[in-house]
Amino acid sequence: MNGDEPLEVVPVRHYRQWLAAAGVALGAAMLVHALLAKIPTGLWNCVTTHGQRRCSPVLQWRFHWDVVSQYFTTGPILRGLLMTIELTVLSMVAGILIGIVVAVMRLSRNRLLSSVAWSYTWFFRGTPVLVQLIFWFNIAALFPTLGFGIPFGTVFFKVNVLSVFTKFVSVLVALALNEGAYMSEIVRGGILAVDEGQVEAASSLGLTRLQTMRLVVLPQAMRVIIPPTGNEVISMLKTTSLASTVALGELLMSVEHVYNSTYQVIPLLIVASLWYIVISTVLSVGQFYVERHYAKGSLRTPPPTPVQRLRADLSGIGRKLRERPSFLRTATSR
Repeated sequence: MNGDEPLEVVPVRHYRQWLAAAGVALGAAMLVHALLAKIPTGLWNCVTTHGQRRCSPVLQWRFHWDVVSQYFTTGPILRGLLMTIELTVLSMVAGILIGIVVAVMRLSRNRLLSSVAWSYTWFFRGTPVLVQLIFWFNIAALFPTLGFGIPFGTVFFKVNVLSVFTKFVSVLVALALNEGAYMSEIVRGGILAVDEGQVEAASSLGLTRLQTMRLVVLPQAMRVIIPPTGNEVISMLKTTSLASTVALGELLMSVEHVYNSTYQVIPLLIVASLWYIVISTVLSVGQFYVERHYAKGSLRTPPPTPVQRLRADLSGIGRKLRERPSFLRTATSR
């Protein structure tokens, strides 16, 4: 080969990636076709024109998208959705507060406090949340009334359990107590991830243990706590569907009431699924921005937002289209 002749750049062929991409594209196309396909209903539509009678089969969406759009924003569905969001927010707020207290107790030097915190976590993580929900719904069978006063002594006042533990309160207590057990482990892991030198430095400045935990440890632990907490929020959103077992009117129960009267089971379940997906997407976006906020102290450049990523991808594609690929360049003459 002549030394003055330029070399031709030959790119590496990624045949396996091309085959994998083709397989994924084929699967996606089949899925879209299945979702948007229409099937015959068994009925025929006949029209007579110019003395000729022509009949064509009546088609309908396989997944009944017309029924889905009809019930997607109806009053009963939106009221059930509002109940689901309310349960999710209140259960998570209570669960986070319980988890923080239990995590601090678990890390305490006091053996009694740490033992009680461990027992709480052990019990509520070891029993199914559905069992706990049904238990609190039937708590009046064990305690018809609750008395408040001195143990083994004077009772100052009593309350009727049935008037306090309504359906909503029973579900809320069950979900919050169960979530508190899981959040305690998440918070404990985040606290343990903070370097002990931070605690020693805070102690040398004269801060109390409570001030150290509130001002030094927890803000740094948030980077570790936020991602699993976001997952717990989305999981709680879907766990609220268990409230339908006690006939609480959340999203799934509202859907069940509708399809019990219309017999459109699959379309109404799709309505519920779509609403769960919408709310989960909103929560995921919120989780991303919260994680980005708490990552500022540890990363020089915070992770790009979805809009920034999209702009970067589009600018990269445009730049590649404007530039002539190097592997298309041919050897030039001398």
